[in-house]
Formats: sequence, structure tokens, C-alpha cells
Amino acid sequence: MAFWPLSYHSPLDVPFQTVHRISKVGLIRAPLTHVRCSNVLWMCHRDPKEEEDRICLANWHGSLLSEPAKVTTAVKSAIDVGYRHIDCAYCYDNEDAVGDAIQSKIADGTVNREQLFVTSKQLFETFHKAEDVETGVKNSLTSLKLEYLDLYLMHWPFGITNTGERWPTGPDGKALYNDVHFTETWQAMEKLVEKGLVRSIGLSNFNISQIKEVIALPNKVPIANNQVELSPYLVQGELIDFCKSHNITVTAYSPLGSPDREDPLEGEPVLMEHPKLVELAKRKGKSVAQILIRYHLQQNVVCIPKSVTPSRIQENFESLNFELSDAEIQEMKSFNRNHRYCTYGEASEHPLYPFGEKKM
Repeated sequence: MAFWPLSYHSPLDVPFQTVHRISKVGLIRAPLTHVRCSNVLWMCHRDPKEEEDRICLANWHGSLLSEPAKVTTAVKSAIDVGYRHIDCAYCYDNEDAVGDAIQSKIADGTVNREQLFVTSKQLFETFHKAEDVETGVKNSLTSLKLEYLDLYLMHWPFGITNTGERWPTGPDGKALYNDVHFTETWQAMEKLVEKGLVRSIGLSNFNISQIKEVIALPNKVPIANNQVELSPYLVQGELIDFCKSHNITVTAYSPLGSPDREDPLEGEPVLMEHPKLVELAKRKGKSVAQILIRYHLQQNVVCIPKSVTPSRIQENFESLNFELSDAEIQEMKSFNRNHRYCTYGEASEHPLYPFGEKKM
């Protein structure tokens, strides 16, 4: 699930910059406040009876993890449940399968296109050159069988040489860098909005100084969202506060602390097994996942954990039905170890690599 805050907005000036908020009582059109998902597929459902929140379902799928038919089935099931926001990532190679699900649910009358909010991160590092940006989004649109995307994100701030491979590396195992600056990429992305191929654009894995560089451009389209790794083990409060102060919504990927990763935080329990979280969940009568989702929600952060299990999808959705106290949230923040699971270490020598001791 994921939560999408509504308390701060990106003031988009182009006429079609509108988000469709889906509620139990119908479709609501409102100014964009948005998201991104990292290498994930997710869907959102807005219940206006709740405070400033947006809930999304994240399914981490793709050819690397699931067969295409399973991806299609999962997305169709999620739409049937009521989720209306779908986010795809180029590097999971699942957009054809997701597109099949979308078109199936449109064809059977469950939804129409206007009721869906579709996001893609097709703009991977190999699509950073200005002349490649439009090709990237059109590839996504073709796979998804759509005429436009509601949100398009720059996956990383650095560029990699386009060799035709998904993860191009040299003989030493390091990423094959190019010298394209993300400001060039961003200005090309703005043209996608002008052409109506996408309705909003955003960033992912950008640090504060890099966001400032984009803000300093003579932007025609504001930054809608920055999607970064967040959890009680990686709080990043300064980054969140900076984004909010500039009307940039924040999305948390790996919000449950990447429990399936093989590189756990040394000397610390897997976040989902943290004794204090287990005790808190028991006291609240909730699951640890629900506690972590609620932690992000109450900070007005979009939360996109993965799930392909119907019971967990429903369970995560029920994270809207309770609250954590300020003291409980502060205790969870005290777990912070500045530990990052998604490092993309192969690109750590790139001059635009966003992570490190001196990078925020």
C-alpha cells in the first residue's frame, strides 16, 4: 500500500494538470499532488473521509520476479478491489503485462481511463540524452496501450551509456557512465508535458542539492514528486522537509525496510522483526506492516510497499483505520541508522551519484 498526502500541492500551470482522485463515492478532480514509485507497480485509492492521505497498492513485479501472466492477474485483481493508481518501472520489464490488465479492466467496464492515474519510470539512466527522452515515454505508452501518462519520473540523477542493454556495465562491473547532466534531461521532460504525452513530471533518488539545481532552472513545469528510499532505518527528515517546503511531494520506496534483502543492517534486527515494532503492533492489534505504513502516512509521505497477496492487499488498506501517537512515531524515528538498502553501488563513482556522507 501507499499513502499519498494531499496537504501540499504542486501548482501545475498547464490546463490538463489534474489528478483524478477516486473515492468510494465517485470521482473527484483536484490539483495534482504526487508521487512516484521506484521499481514498483502501485495503485491508489482516495477515501475523502480520511484526512490528508492517499493509499496505494504496490506490487513489485516484472520479468525478474514474476511471470507476465501473474503480473496481469495481480493488477486486474487490485483494480477490482478499488485501487486506481498504477505505477510501472522500466527496469522490471512489466509494462506490457500491466497494460494488458489496464485494457482488460477498461474493456469489462470496471474503470475508464479517466479514473486511473498511471505513472511510469521508463526514463531510466540510458534515456537521459534529450533526444532519447521522448522515445522512452513512447515506448512506455506503447507497452501500456495508453495515449498519455499522468506522471513520468526520472529514475536516477545520473546517465548511463545507451548500449541497448538494460543494465550496461563495463568489464570491471561498473556502470558505463555518460556525461549527460540531469538538467538537460529535465528540460526534455518538460516538452513531454507540452506535447500532452505526460501530464506531470518528477524525480527519483535525488538529493537536496540536485533538487535545487532543477528548481533553479527556468522551469515551465514544476517538480511534482521525489521518490526516495525511506523507513525508520533511513528517516531522511531533512530531505522530506526540503521537498515539502517546495511543494514537492515525497514517496517512500522500501518503506518496510526491505525485509527480503540479503544484506540486512548489521547488528540490528530486520525492521519487520524489530522487537519494539512487534510489541507496538500487538498492542494496537495491527500487523507490523500496518504500523510502518501508518508511520509514513502520518508524515504525509506516500508509502509504496509491495504485495501480491490479496489478504495482505486488504490488510494494508486497513492501515487507514487507526492512528499512531506522536510519541510512537518519534520512537520509530529513533531507530534511524541512515541505512540504505538500494544503493546502486555500480554507479557509485559517477559524479552525479546522489548518495554518500557529504550528499543529502
